[in-house]
Amino acid sequence: MSREFQRGHKARISDLTAGTDLYVGVQISAPGLTFDISCFGLDADERLSDDRYFVFFNQPKSPEESIQLLGPQAGDTESFRVTLDRIPAGIHKLSFTATIDGDGQMSRIAPGYLRIVAGGEEVARYSFTGAEFTTERAVMLGDLYLKDVWRFAAVGQGFDGGLEALLKNFGGEVAEEEAPAPAQPEAAAPSAAPGFAPPAFAVPAGPATPSAPQAFTPPPAPRPDVHAAPTLVEPLTPSHGTVPPPGPAPAAFGHPAPPSAPLPPGYGQPPAQPGYGQGPTPPPAAPAPPGYNSPPSHGGPPSAPMPPGYGQVPGQGSPSYGVPQGAPQGAAGVGAALQKFKEAPTGQRWTQQNHKLIRVDLGAGGQPVLARQGSMVLYQGKVDFSYKGAGITGRLVGNATGQEMQLMRCTGQGQVFLADNSTHLHPVELQGDAICVSAENVLAFDESLQYEVRRIEGHGIPGGALFTMQFQGTGTLVVKTHGTPVVLPVTPTTFADCHAVVAWSAASQVIVSSQVRMRRNAYAGDTGESVNLQFRGAPGNFIVVQPYEV
Repeated sequence: MSREFQRGHKARISDLTAGTDLYVGVQISAPGLTFDISCFGLDADERLSDDRYFVFFNQPKSPEESIQLLGPQAGDTESFRVTLDRIPAGIHKLSFTATIDGDGQMSRIAPGYLRIVAGGEEVARYSFTGAEFTTERAVMLGDLYLKDVWRFAAVGQGFDGGLEALLKNFGGEVAEEEAPAPAQPEAAAPSAAPGFAPPAFAVPAGPATPSAPQAFTPPPAPRPDVHAAPTLVEPLTPSHGTVPPPGPAPAAFGHPAPPSAPLPPGYGQPPAQPGYGQGPTPPPAAPAPPGYNSPPSHGGPPSAPMPPGYGQVPGQGSPSYGVPQGAPQGAAGVGAALQKFKEAPTGQRWTQQNHKLIRVDLGAGGQPVLARQGSMVLYQGKVDFSYKGAGITGRLVGNATGQEMQLMRCTGQGQVFLADNSTHLHPVELQGDAICVSAENVLAFDESLQYEVRRIEGHGIPGGALFTMQFQGTGTLVVKTHGTPVVLPVTPTTFADCHAVVAWSAASQVIVSSQVRMRRNAYAGDTGESVNLQFRGAPGNFIVVQPYEV
């Protein structure tokens, strides 16, 4: 039975199928528009560090053939074969994208889908329509990504800048415009044709390609209800950024990895044309060929040299991000000075713009978000903010325990930017598990999460107990800290100051360890460390501590 996905939903591949030989089909169309459908093989930093793993119409497979472009079939505009157990260890994500070849907008597309077929049976489908987009010219449709196991995510978000913005998001860089060289005389030898260079990532000749697994079965034709509105059959479990119950400390706490090195000029051009896959930047005298969006039928060298540029429109120069058009490269200006502070465009529901600012995309029909009152610093689109009350019972419990949260409910379609007193923010996605966080350290969370006040028993302190909030379910929780936190494993001898601890795994056993003694508090030399929390639990449990005491 095929599961219907909505934008932002995720699931383990093992929950969909036991197989690893998958068929990925994409159906997308619009009157008068042509689409290029590609697959980007990304590393652990979500960067295209090896252009051999960019699979498109003129590079139809990866070196070991774990990713293959199959072409249109079974009603799909484009299709791929993905063999998960043959993907190299350096590839952590496969991003399936669609870009418009030329002018146009994604809002014009007819109802389409991305589907996964295993063993001849469709196991997952993400349906989309043009109503979900506006002026985008490139869109990330879905991801297969590795996070302890392979998983699928329905993305459905894109870029107004088209292919150039998509490439920049994956760590590529548009080459600067160069002056074209004079045309070669007619009598010149064919080997002197400008722009031709050996590929930078040539596949070594000789070794035979691996044999195809026998498990692959051609996909069935699409179901008659191909354009039906998506319906979530059962709740799916997001995973990216999850704080795992067992294993090493979660990667959600900390700083994002730096971007990889920019790609060489001319990246993504057809191999039959000059410049595809070439290494160092050619000298100014050597012209470069057309870019990625050139029709695949153009097999010979162009009659007139064109400036380099990945996916550029013929007759136009390569854009210079942050510098006004026509200004010299490297010129100073407001755009150049602010370039490093540009918004980070990704296809996720929650996107960390920097260590202290986060954006949530409510999307079309997305889940509402609960956020701390006053935490909104900017929003775009049609967003409504309303007061989220806890009711009389909830307010009494909050006042009695110190775990009351003053929240606002964000609904609508658009993006909301959240921050709070320049504290560090850490989005954590829960996948049916639970985590304990003090209400003081909660900035925002998906309304789909359940939360309640949890009592921590103890002796020798006023009231006999401390309290915290426990969050459980499927969704994202944004935790804030003063400074960069540290994540430590729980051992039988783990003690933490109750004013410095931020969060811990809900499976941990927590006991209040009181050191209140009259003789210690009766003189000025008191240490001030009278109440600590002792953590106990099986291997894999953790605590998060910040370099600050509330």
